Amino acid sequence: MYLNAFAHDGAPLDMTGLEEFKSLLSSAADLSIPHSPNIAYQSHNIVLRRQRFHFLEWGAPDAPPIVLLHGGHQSAHSWDLVSLHLARKYRVFALDQRGHGDSEWSRDANYSNNEMSLDAEALMDALELERPILMGHSMGGRNSLLLTRRDPSRLGGLVVVDIGPEISEEGRKLISAFVRNNEEFDNLEHFAENVRKYDPYRSMEHIERTVKYNMLCRADGKYISKCDSTPRRVGIQTGSSEDAVSLDDARAFDIPTLIVRGETSKILTPESAVRFKDALPQGELVTVPECGHNVHSQNTHGFIEAIGPFLAKLT
Repeated sequence: MYLNAFAHDGAPLDMTGLEEFKSLLSSAADLSIPHSPNIAYQSHNIVLRRQRFHFLEWGAPDAPPIVLLHGGHQSAHSWDLVSLHLARKYRVFALDQRGHGDSEWSRDANYSNNEMSLDAEALMDALELERPILMGHSMGGRNSLLLTRRDPSRLGGLVVVDIGPEISEEGRKLISAFVRNNEEFDNLEHFAENVRKYDPYRSMEHIERTVKYNMLCRADGKYISKCDSTPRRVGIQTGSSEDAVSLDDARAFDIPTLIVRGETSKILTPESAVRFKDALPQGELVTVPECGHNVHSQNTHGFIEAIGPFLAKLT
């Protein structure tokens, strides 16, 4: 059983009249996130590459497009506060990547970054987006880099959040351990408490408002992660030789690119972030204080202040 609302079929669902939206507005008020009083916000389903995907659309149809790709074991809703803010000036598309959120699980359990980057490219093509700004966090950032490597000219700009060609093995192990230990619960309160211990930057109130986007209620009453764990359970290798993006690859990304790093991130070290920035022909680097790897959810106000000047230059 799903715990959140989303479009039931091919028709869009207006999200603005739901309790979920009221909850989001409460969080925005708590955090003083600027947004317009009247926001267009819809849930959609779309078939891409023979698979059903769910995505959220925000903002006016004639506004400059931005595509958002979430991190591993997260969902399109991880961007909700950012999307709410950006919808003042942009048309925002937040995709639930395969095996995540409210999108279909992959029939062949193929969750390589390369496949996910092709999904995002297919979404852009299906929606006929002309040179959108692409913004990706963590796993979504890796997918964004692969999409960019294939053809930088199809993008108007790139924002890469706390990821790069070089990542810390220590940070990767910490995230993997959290994922392994948070797949099944008797109640949502237990999961929320684990998230609070892992993420000290967010209040318990805000965590409790969003856990419904990460969990399903199974037929036996257990709460389980929405993310498909098949590869880990049966020992399928999810990566591919095409997944790695190098600093040499980044030297060909001749488009405006912003790297956003969390001050206490254990994934993207300060040194790796600088090397990544220096490799980019039009690279910029900003470090957001009082947050770690999940920059846009741990310090949403700081994140939108960090990306605002960069986006303004592109549009």
